[in-house]
Amino acid sequence: MKLFLDFLPAILFFAAFKLGDIYIATGVAMAAAIILIAWSLFRREPVKPVQWISLGFIAVFGSLTILLHDEYYIKVKWTLFYALMGAAIFIALAFKKNPLKSLMGQELVLPEKVWRQLSMAWAVYFLLLAALNQYFATVLPLAQWVNVKIFGGTAAFVVFIIAQSFWLAGHLPDESQPKES
Repeated sequence: MKLFLDFLPAILFFAAFKLGDIYIATGVAMAAAIILIAWSLFRREPVKPVQWISLGFIAVFGSLTILLHDEYYIKVKWTLFYALMGAAIFIALAFKKNPLKSLMGQELVLPEKVWRQLSMAWAVYFLLLAALNQYFATVLPLAQWVNVKIFGGTAAFVVFIIAQSFWLAGHLPDESQPKES
């Protein structure tokens, strides 16, 4: 359910784009992002920093898109968001901090080297997404960019997660082995 809620603004954006236009879709995505944060706050659930950052990006770039009636801003929002996420991970690693371990360290037990490699993989993934988004945003017509953003982005995410899962499986502790006392 949580994963569905994370993708809900994108799903609603796509549906609104197909039924209306980029400006309606942008407004719908903005409203969905605000409602999701409000719902989390209402349920007294923690809102992760990345969710606040994402809300800030959609609020600023969505507003610019609608107010200036220019699709460029909603397109570049993704380039800048992905670039910020990738750069933030690399900067954190440079300062000997590991954001992925901070997020998932309670759920996964991994050696420090693997946590670092995992974070680097995510940073590279985000920077690659930024470059691809900027390329497609500049060469494709709007309707094709929306399709690539929604379907290509989702496919890239699924492939990355599956590949990462297989890679991580080789680094997880073997739970069939008895623990030493």
